[in-house]
Amino acid sequence: MCKRILLALLALGLFAAPALAAQKGYINGIDANYPPHAYVEAGQPTGFDVEALNWIAKKMNFEIKHVPMDWDTIVASLLAKKIDMVCSGMSITPERQARVNFSDPYFVVRKVLVVRDNSDLTRNQVLQGNKKVGVQRGTNEAETLENSKGPNGWNYTLTYYDSAPLAVEDLINGRVDAAAMDSAPANDAIKRGKKPVRIVGEFADPDDFGVAIRKEDAELLKMINEGFKLLTQDPFWQELQEKYDSFQ
Repeated sequence: MCKRILLALLALGLFAAPALAAQKGYINGIDANYPPHAYVEAGQPTGFDVEALNWIAKKMNFEIKHVPMDWDTIVASLLAKKIDMVCSGMSITPERQARVNFSDPYFVVRKVLVVRDNSDLTRNQVLQGNKKVGVQRGTNEAETLENSKGPNGWNYTLTYYDSAPLAVEDLINGRVDAAAMDSAPANDAIKRGKKPVRIVGEFADPDDFGVAIRKEDAELLKMINEGFKLLTQDPFWQELQEKYDSFQ
């Protein structure tokens, strides 16, 4: 083959080596202040859920980007296709299931009440004693407390925050009497953050965490489920649990 013909074929792409297919990219919306599942440290998203999804992305050959979002609008952002999934300690609830699909559960979390460690308040006193209770807006915890006062005869005033850690800070500073949250950030505050708070009891049944995905994205849902199945069978799953043992 003469040099002139070879150059012509190369120009037409008929003699070029096949290019590698580009990896598919997805955006994961996260709560930027929900340790240990998802948070930002030194400007980079990290946490149990973030690292788990990074492992799955590498295993399943796709790119993943984690973007902090306002939690109370994160499902709306998913439906508006600003993000492709939410893997950030999201509880599977009937209300959310009406709007999105969820992956198989990958974590179970308890709903707890936290008080200052020098407080003598009990669970019942928090729920029935006309106390100020801090809670993150847009969460299942907030919705549960909003809907439980009448049926259970509970009496409290809710104060809303952008994150559970902010509620803990106001609790320590005496602006609220208690804080309601998942056991994961509560234990993280106590063990990792060493905040002077303690858990006094639960206010609802435990929740399952799942990855939220648009209903039309069936293939993505299938891939995430397969990815978590592979992850839980890999030694890295145990490594993650040991690394983030503050929420066990």
